[in-house]
Amino acid sequence: MLTVVTGLVDAVSYVTLGHVFVANMTGNVVFLGFAVAGASGLSVVSSLIALFAFTIGALAGGRIGAELSAHRGHSLRAAAALSAGMVASAAVIAAVAGADVPSGARYALIATLAVAMGIQNAIARRLVVPDLTTTVLTLTVTGIAADSHAAGGSGGHPERRLLAIAAMLAGAAGGAVLALNVDRVLPLALAASTMAATALAAHVVSRSNAAWTRGPGSTGAARTSLQAGTIAGQGGGKVGP
Repeated sequence: MLTVVTGLVDAVSYVTLGHVFVANMTGNVVFLGFAVAGASGLSVVSSLIALFAFTIGALAGGRIGAELSAHRGHSLRAAAALSAGMVASAAVIAAVAGADVPSGARYALIATLAVAMGIQNAIARRLVVPDLTTTVLTLTVTGIAADSHAAGGSGGHPERRLLAIAAMLAGAAGGAVLALNVDRVLPLALAASTMAATALAAHVVSRSNAAWTRGPGSTGAARTSLQAGTIAGQGGGKVGP
């Protein structure tokens, strides 16, 4: 769901806000270089705003992940809810601005969406789901080929990687179609709804303390504690020789 959102918002930003990405910062760095060189249709200011706002969002998302690190479900819920609110705010700005978006409103849209995507990427990084990405697909495509049996690898999990590619493709195609043929507000509203649904789902499934909800650090700590207790029990509760 998060990967679909990436496709939706990047479609809106690239197609309707002046060839800038709000989630894919690799593309923005490249665009910034092109803009500095004088390439037409690109904006140094827009790329810089996106980069700065994304960084702010990533800081916020990292803070959420750190504060709620003991329960990954809670961190996902908080981050998804905050991102949903940011994207919903962008939809409102787009609706008020109308078809011909003035520069101020365009910069506000870029900044708001980039903050939301920074939060999303930071929390996705904290979740550490193998072979699933919410933004960059370069390593995903590389992994499919390099880890395949044909390349002498173990095969990995191509189905997960293909799912990420399909999700972003669907989001980007759907977002572009809606932005070009209907209104940019619609894909933004869809992205906000998807993020809100993610927050709700995280809230429902995180009511328990299942193994997946524990961060890597807390899982390791619990395992170490269990091992220590077992050793102590075997030694009659004594510590040391």
